[in-house]
Amino acid sequence: MAPPARVQLDPAHLRPQTSSTSGASGVRGAPRDANNNAAADTGILFEDESHVRVYQAIAATWFLRGRQKQVPTYGHHASGALVGAVDIRGGTTMVEPAADLTAHTLQALLTRWFAQCPTQPLVVICDHAKIHHAKGLAPCWAQYGDRGEVWYLPPYSPRLNPTERLWNWLKQTVICHAFHPDVAAIATSVEKFLAHVTTVPEEVRSRLCA
Repeated sequence: MAPPARVQLDPAHLRPQTSSTSGASGVRGAPRDANNNAAADTGILFEDESHVRVYQAIAATWFLRGRQKQVPTYGHHASGALVGAVDIRGGTTMVEPAADLTAHTLQALLTRWFAQCPTQPLVVICDHAKIHHAKGLAPCWAQYGDRGEVWYLPPYSPRLNPTERLWNWLKQTVICHAFHPDVAAIATSVEKFLAHVTTVPEEVRSRLCA
């Protein structure tokens, strides 16, 4: 079986969208363009990877004057990896945890999604990371390539990928200003967050895909 079609998305078709109500601008063109141009029965998955590290992240927060917020730390740099995808039409998310980012991990994610949607055509939209071109994905495409396509985002355009906003939401909720004694504790917090996200598809669409 031939591998799936691979399409380089034209940056001109993924232009920034400017809000007419707030005056703020943001790069949201990719999900909007893909949603408008794919067939109505096609699932549109934006895929991406991220690391979650044990050491603490600091972000803007409130505290009483003279009582600066303090977060304990112990200095190790252990981390775990996540491979995830967002269906911008249904607001569905799926994330695979892993010790490291490999083609095998990405294949597991895609296999789960294809199995969950046994007849639906899927467009997988991703960046040009090496993992997305790996030969190790060949078995997955050999099995599902008749109803799957891969579209590549323009280089250096993370703001075009809604899954990047999923990672930001996760880290702001789970990691920032929080102490986790080990990777297992982080994994538990991440799992709770992801379980919640699966129950609020409309919020997912509003936060990530609007």
